[in-house]
Amino acid sequence: MYKPVVDFIHNLYGTDELVPLHVPCFIGNEKKYLNECIDTTFVSSVGKFVDRFEEMLVDYTGSSKAVVCVNGTNALHMALLLVGVERDDEVISQALIFIATANAISYIGAHPVFIDVDRDTMGLSPEKLEKWLLASAEMKDGCCYNKKTGRRIKACVPMHTFGHPVKMTELVRICNQYHIELVEDAAESIGSFYKGQHTGTFGKIGVISFNGNKTITTGGGGILLFKDPELGVYAKHLTTQAKVPHRWEFIHDHIGYNYRMPNINAALGCAQMENIERYVENKRETAAVYKDFFAGLSIDFFTEPKDCISNYWLNAVLLSNKSERDQFLEYTNDNGVMTRPVWGLMNKLPMFENCETDDLVNTSWFEERIVNIPSSVRL
Repeated sequence: MYKPVVDFIHNLYGTDELVPLHVPCFIGNEKKYLNECIDTTFVSSVGKFVDRFEEMLVDYTGSSKAVVCVNGTNALHMALLLVGVERDDEVISQALIFIATANAISYIGAHPVFIDVDRDTMGLSPEKLEKWLLASAEMKDGCCYNKKTGRRIKACVPMHTFGHPVKMTELVRICNQYHIELVEDAAESIGSFYKGQHTGTFGKIGVISFNGNKTITTGGGGILLFKDPELGVYAKHLTTQAKVPHRWEFIHDHIGYNYRMPNINAALGCAQMENIERYVENKRETAAVYKDFFAGLSIDFFTEPKDCISNYWLNAVLLSNKSERDQFLEYTNDNGVMTRPVWGLMNKLPMFENCETDDLVNTSWFEERIVNIPSSVRL
């Protein structure tokens, strides 16, 4: 029964060979800029492409300041440090998420709390968050605390799953009400907009990933987006080992981090950004073709939420149940179409199985049904 899907995807991508889930697209100045790095010897953390890449991201996202990092996980770690998360604090996120987010929380010694997602976004549910806070939180001296554990609830990290924006207006309101810092995990959502505003620019800090499987890539890499440009300057200082500028002296005034993106990676990013609008338009066209195709089958294609423009980083379909999901995965992968289920839920992993959660009803529903299908830019 899944043969029409396999045939359609092979035809869509114009090949009888294996159709990968998502591969990078290099059609611009990538080789030219990489050669320039090599010719000038500026291949490490100093070079014009680093500054230019940050400027391009500021212009594209509308943020006030951008700071590139070696990868998205480092960027999340730094973002949490910058908003004041400390050891034994609690950080609210979602169980339907890539492990990098939960790991970044754990690097600090903080504790994740996993709240359910919404059916129409696959991202953190404002309704479920507010319900949990009403039952579990109390305010003391201007800070939010978990009544059960006694720990401070310092931050909230929603993720724009597969590039589909979550309901940021409501999440901003709730976090402001409870004095919780909002850090956006926009790792997957470059080119996605909520109510006309780019993802990653609603919270105090936003994070985007440029891993090899993202809409644009620097090989590895990530970026911090800031509302407050002064906080961005401070982040740049910390991510470059907190070294005080001097022509020859080594002076460091904080515990710093070697999270600097090399110039050679930023060169790739600059070339990729020159084609970002083309890539996103192409991916949205592919999603529209998928939507029309799956409308004729008993498989639901997940479409962008209300008030959103999604980049459709990874297209997702929903099967009727876990058994059908597994049959779909086996058939497609056996027949030259790479597909995969959603990540294993964080609260089911041994490192996080004792973390607090709410009922996770929608999260569990998605876990049994989601399959990602090929989503590369089609040349």
